[in-house]
Amino acid sequence: MSSPAAAPSDDDAKLRCFLQWLQANGAYLRGCTIRACGRTGFGVYATAVDAGGADGVVMAVPLDLAVTPMRVLQDPLVGPRCRALFEEGGVDDRLLVMLFLMAERLRPTSLWKPYLDVLPSTFGSSVWFDDEELAEVEGTTLHRATIMQRKSLQKLFDDKVKGLVEELLHVDESGSSIEVRFEDFLWANSIFWTRALNIPLPHSYVFPGSLDEQQNSTGEVLSGSSLTNQQETDITTKNCSGDKIPEYRNTESIWVEGLVPGIDFCNHNVKALATWEVDPEGNLTGIPASMYLMLAQAGKSSVETGTEIYINYGNKGNEELLYLYGFVVDNNPDDYLMVHYPVEALRQLQSADIKMKLIEMQKAELRCLLPTSLLDRGFFGTSTSSGEDDDNKKNASHFSSYSWSGQRKVPSYLKKNVFPQEFLSTLRTIAMQEHELEQVASLLGEVGSSEDSEPSDAEIKSAIWEVCGDHGALGLLVDLLRVKMAELEEGTGTEASDGQLLEKFDSIDAEDSSSATVERNKATKSRANLRSCIVYRRGQKQLTMMFLREAERLLELSADEQT
Repeated sequence: MSSPAAAPSDDDAKLRCFLQWLQANGAYLRGCTIRACGRTGFGVYATAVDAGGADGVVMAVPLDLAVTPMRVLQDPLVGPRCRALFEEGGVDDRLLVMLFLMAERLRPTSLWKPYLDVLPSTFGSSVWFDDEELAEVEGTTLHRATIMQRKSLQKLFDDKVKGLVEELLHVDESGSSIEVRFEDFLWANSIFWTRALNIPLPHSYVFPGSLDEQQNSTGEVLSGSSLTNQQETDITTKNCSGDKIPEYRNTESIWVEGLVPGIDFCNHNVKALATWEVDPEGNLTGIPASMYLMLAQAGKSSVETGTEIYINYGNKGNEELLYLYGFVVDNNPDDYLMVHYPVEALRQLQSADIKMKLIEMQKAELRCLLPTSLLDRGFFGTSTSSGEDDDNKKNASHFSSYSWSGQRKVPSYLKKNVFPQEFLSTLRTIAMQEHELEQVASLLGEVGSSEDSEPSDAEIKSAIWEVCGDHGALGLLVDLLRVKMAELEEGTGTEASDGQLLEKFDSIDAEDSSSATVERNKATKSRANLRSCIVYRRGQKQLTMMFLREAERLLELSADEQT
């Protein structure tokens, strides 16, 4: 039995094997390498001052190595069964990749073993939290979302995933006796969400020949070709709903989610040194149909040897980072607060059905995201940018179009209101008293007298604004934010106490410079999870306090104008 001290050398051996596997399959690293990070896991590091050379390309990987839905459907071992599942609608493209990852990780003879062996086995994302760690985010949106996600994943595993992976493992004898556990699914789910990229695959790569060339006389797709038209449509339609994928499709690129071994070892930083691109023809990399990692300042500045080469995962708040990736960013400029009015509470109000119908007709939402950046133009912000002027013009236009009779004036505080008008429209509707509801109905009756006509969303908003103004909505907003703060503090204390805990954590980490062991790594990982929880929940309390302050000021001014 090996001792704990042998673990690092085992990781080194697996990493060497993976790097050899990359090279054997046509990939190359130029002026960089993949090695262990200070934290658990690996990262990409510069090994030369002129990393990437004049063109800045430090890594190139053939797209044949990418784990995508198409790659799964073409797999000689499990592809036929996966094709049938996909065509029947039994799995979507993301689940298809997860099933493949699970089966290949469990299969002793997998050709993907060098890659799968170096992937992390556990994660810091909230779905992996133990009960103690999850209690550290009690009262937050993340806490509720994590509990719901666990239940959803467990049900999906029990109802579908377990049986399908066992079926894929039985395709060859090497995996026929392997037990499939929920933890395997949790692992594959986390691998996908932490490492998948939205890849613009060249159309010629997915369809190597014309449709006529790909079909025989019976109309069936010949072996060796890529996807049928319907399979391509299914995959790209599902993926085009993501944030970073364009809404259009063209004949040049087909956007697909997948894992690209090597490039997926880049960690996140908002000040990223590198970006990735696809080289369809191989003009830059020398590898047709490849993805490459390129330094953002290629040829303009040198990179110090040993510098970690980061990419930017996008503008994400700590809630999303902790939920999906398992880390947070201190003082995250992209942090946000989720505020919502519970639908259960709405159903208990007088005239609930009418109010819910009005909210639906206004295309309004019961929840909204409040990014940190909104605070810049509030009463206590410092922004004087032209962007603020654009927002003010938009809001002024919004109110001018709401003037029903001209009796209710545009509020004096309009320029300092940081809250989205769409959400305030929802709150105005919810806060209406019975007599106000009757007045709104009377106004709308003026435009909806015809049997075939229904008031528009703008007309409904206009009528509600004319009758109610902002006072009721702002009072409801203040109540929502106070309840949110109470929930946050009831679960984990005040923002000040979180600040003290962070100071203790950071001082312990600074003093702890002992040599690493397996047990120490586990303790370090647990501390990292707890610290991430504190950073996240402290940020939520800070944002709640700042938005509450803005809402209370608006309520005061609204009350003055109401009298």
